[in-house]
Amino acid sequence: MQKRVTPSARDARYLVAIAFVFTVTMLGTTLPAPLYPIYEQRFDFSSLMVTVIFATYAVGVLAALVLCGPWSDQVGRRPVLFGGLFCALLSNVFFIAGGGLWPLLAGRFLSGLSAGLFTATATIAVIELAPEALKSRAAIIATAANMGGLGLGPLTAGVLAECLPAPLVVPYVLHTALIMLAGVFLWRCPETVNRPECPRFHRQSFSVPSAVRSVFVPASIACFAGFCVMGLFTSLVPNLMGTLLHVDNHLIVGAAIFVLFIGSTLGQVLQRTLSDTTRLPLSTAVLVLGVACLFGAVALESFRALIASALIAGVGQGGAFGASITTLARQSPEAQRGEVTALLFVVAYIAISLPVVGLGVAATLMGLKSAGLLFTGLVAALAALALVGLLRLNAR
Repeated sequence: MQKRVTPSARDARYLVAIAFVFTVTMLGTTLPAPLYPIYEQRFDFSSLMVTVIFATYAVGVLAALVLCGPWSDQVGRRPVLFGGLFCALLSNVFFIAGGGLWPLLAGRFLSGLSAGLFTATATIAVIELAPEALKSRAAIIATAANMGGLGLGPLTAGVLAECLPAPLVVPYVLHTALIMLAGVFLWRCPETVNRPECPRFHRQSFSVPSAVRSVFVPASIACFAGFCVMGLFTSLVPNLMGTLLHVDNHLIVGAAIFVLFIGSTLGQVLQRTLSDTTRLPLSTAVLVLGVACLFGAVALESFRALIASALIAGVGQGGAFGASITTLARQSPEAQRGEVTALLFVVAYIAISLPVVGLGVAATLMGLKSAGLLFTGLVAALAALALVGLLRLNAR
């Protein structure tokens, strides 16, 4: 066994450094969101093509989660995270080069790989590098870094696209500089894993332990519905805002998506204040309310209702996801907690990709408004189904 290097007294500087690296990487994954209308106009893309470009990101995430999910336990956290930074850097190269569909697909796929390599590994690294005084808050710090980065991406790109020239270049140049800085921070962080001398590489398991199966099913349905909403906001909502709400200011579009991720972070914090039996059902109920509000926003073509739905659905999504992770981690066998958590992430990113592509197809066939109403109606029904399952589970 190779002896791991641990920070003396668990210096809080390492926690700040790894949280910054996490935030920067996740920021890049949502950077293109408010720029999709520009890509549509410049390259004459349809709504379907935009969703395909977006879904390519989710394919990259799933590939990294399934193939490389358990690897950080074998090779260490830092090598996996450096791989994620390299994928993010290469993604920016394709975006800056531009030139049409294939560079965008390659850029989104590599961005997805970076997110897949980071999502679980960086969360664990934040917890492991937290000093004892902050240990109880480490999961919240990891959540804030993750969701904060996802929210800052659209906001940053929206500001730069609205205020500076070359909106399809400047955001990625800035992010490249941030990645370089993040690489320096990561280099200074110590390794926290005892690496075996003979690493054993295996893919993510898709089995659910029988002890946790009864709660995994409704929890995963709730997470599926919540991440469907996230997929909608980060793919077609910019187009929807321009077409139905006549909002073409990139800053406002980015800010609307930012509200969703702020709501998600808030939901994950608030659910920790609730009892074990109420946090997941209550968060799912808030998600149902938020999706219903989104349905109303599309039906009424109301910008205010759209912002309200972003906040409410974000709180519900974040609360349901955070409560699911907490509940599953508590009820899963200790040796399988990591695999069960990673499987929940797989469900979440399938939700981000496949339904949104279906939405793109529906928008092409029946128009954006009708497709949006159909999509939000189905997601609301799915979230309601999850809520019924959770309430029945608690009633036992």
